[in-house]
Amino acid sequence: MGAVEGACRGTPGRERGTRCPVRRVPRLAAVELADIAAVVAGYLVGSVDFGVIVPRLAGVDIFSAGSGNPGATNVLRTMGRLAAAGVLLGDLVKGLLAALLGCLVGGEVVGFAAGFAAVVGHCFPVWHRFRGGKGVATAGGMTFWLEPLLGLIMLGVWAATVRVTRRASVASVLVALGFVPGVAAFGHRGWAVAWTGAAAALIVARHHENIMRLVRGEEHTIEEASA
Repeated sequence: MGAVEGACRGTPGRERGTRCPVRRVPRLAAVELADIAAVVAGYLVGSVDFGVIVPRLAGVDIFSAGSGNPGATNVLRTMGRLAAAGVLLGDLVKGLLAALLGCLVGGEVVGFAAGFAAVVGHCFPVWHRFRGGKGVATAGGMTFWLEPLLGLIMLGVWAATVRVTRRASVASVLVALGFVPGVAAFGHRGWAVAWTGAAAALIVARHHENIMRLVRGEEHTIEEASA
C-alpha cells in the first residue's frame, strides 16, 4: 500500500512512538501484493482455533460440550481454568501476530487489516469447517500490538465487567463497543478506524444470541455449565 502521507500511528505530523514502519494512508489503487498476502496470512493465523485444539488434546470435542462454542468461556465451563487460560492466551497471541505481520509488511493500516482478518479467521476458521468463536480475545491481541495501552484498558474493562455481572457476553459486547472510540481517542483515523469498526461489528454480531438472552433475562453466568 503505496505512498506516504503521515506517521504510521497517530495523526499526521504528530510525534509518537510507533511499532509500525512509517507509511501513509494508502489508496486502494496502490494496494501491493505483499499487503494482500499479509491480510490473507492474518486470516489463516486467526483460523488456528485454540478453543478446538486445546480440548482436542485432552480428548474433548468442544463442539459437543457445554454451549458447543469453541471459545475460552465454554472451555472454562467444561474443562476448567488451566485449559481456558491456554485458549485465551493462544487467541490473544494470534491476533497480535497477525497485526505484527501486517505492520511489518505494510504499516499501520495493513496491521489493522490483518488483525481484522485474524478476527474473521477466528470466527470462521478454514481449518475447522468455518465453525469458530466470537473473536474478542483475537481482537484484543490485535489491539495489544497496535495500541498496547488501549489493549490494557480494554482488558481491565472486560475483567471488571465480568466480576460485576458474572457474564462474559456482557463484558465482550461492552469492550467491542469501545474499540472504535478507543482507537480514535488514541489518534488513529481513516482505514485504521474502519478496520477496527469492522472487527467490533463482527464481534457484536457473533454475540446476537447472547444479546437476545440478555434481553429475555435468560443469559447464563460464567460459572454455569451451558450457554
